[in-house]
Amino acid sequence: MTAVLAGRLPGAVVGSVNLGPVDDGTNARARVHLTYRQGHGPPSVFVKRSGRLVPRLALAALGALGTEAMLAACGVVLPLEHPRPFAGGLAPGRLGTVVVMDDIVVLGGAAHDAVSPLAVDAVASGLEGLARLHARFPAEAIPPALGFLRPWRLGRGWAAVSVASLGRGVRRMADLGAPAWLPQGVDARALGSQFAGSARLAATGPQVMLHGDPHPGNTYAAGVRTGFLDWQLARIGHWSHDVGYFLAGSLAVEDRRAHERELLAGYLDALGRHGGAPPPWSEAWDRYRATPAFGLATWLHTLSFGRLQPQAACVATIGRFSAAYADLGTGAARSG
Repeated sequence: MTAVLAGRLPGAVVGSVNLGPVDDGTNARARVHLTYRQGHGPPSVFVKRSGRLVPRLALAALGALGTEAMLAACGVVLPLEHPRPFAGGLAPGRLGTVVVMDDIVVLGGAAHDAVSPLAVDAVASGLEGLARLHARFPAEAIPPALGFLRPWRLGRGWAAVSVASLGRGVRRMADLGAPAWLPQGVDARALGSQFAGSARLAATGPQVMLHGDPHPGNTYAAGVRTGFLDWQLARIGHWSHDVGYFLAGSLAVEDRRAHERELLAGYLDALGRHGGAPPPWSEAWDRYRATPAFGLATWLHTLSFGRLQPQAACVATIGRFSAAYADLGTGAARSG
């Protein structure tokens, strides 16, 4: 830990290290408490390492296993609220990763969960942050230190696995007593096709650096600002992937219906203010309408795989994306 902290806290010498409870989901995460023999440093840091074998294999298949560790190690400063890393490392032969970062609780932050929707103001703040990220790092100006970021792609072998997994997710929703939640006319095969189409759509048009997975469980409150955790799915793609996934997946259904247009307009305004190139409204709205298919399928996959996220978080998030899919006519929207 002394070596890990040295880059940001030269002269700090750690005297003791005490591991807190480990939360083992997609990754293993824990707060680590520290004391110091010399110098000063935070009373705790947050450590995240690769989890069980199945999540590691899934992340490896998506080309995302080492992304967060490489981002932590590359030294690039991101222009939005997020936990600053101390260090990141890889053990590729064992599909192993580790990241040591700020403990947001020590800094006064409070993590959100994926069950509870965010307030409209919190989503507006998050969209402002995403606009800064997207404007700062268009694909044509990605610095060499971020050269490890991959474009949004799904491999050819994903289709068959996806349909089977989505079917299992649909059955689990029914087993949980939610048989009528799926939008009319949509089944696992149709949604699997739209899921793949969403990835293709994210690869068209202007490309930027994406957070990649901005659901509410990957966000936190830092005063009035919304921050973003969990950068392992950071990659290159169209801005609408982040915006649609965050907006439709984070708001209560009635709040989304009442505020989604003004929030999207606010994002586009922020994108322009920070140096990006916002598209015309009609194009932006069409892109946004297409995004709930990805969110709906992603959380059905998550439910299908089991222990990646709490069951209550899966059901709540699937409900929000399902309502957005129906409200926005996603099945008829352009999908690549």
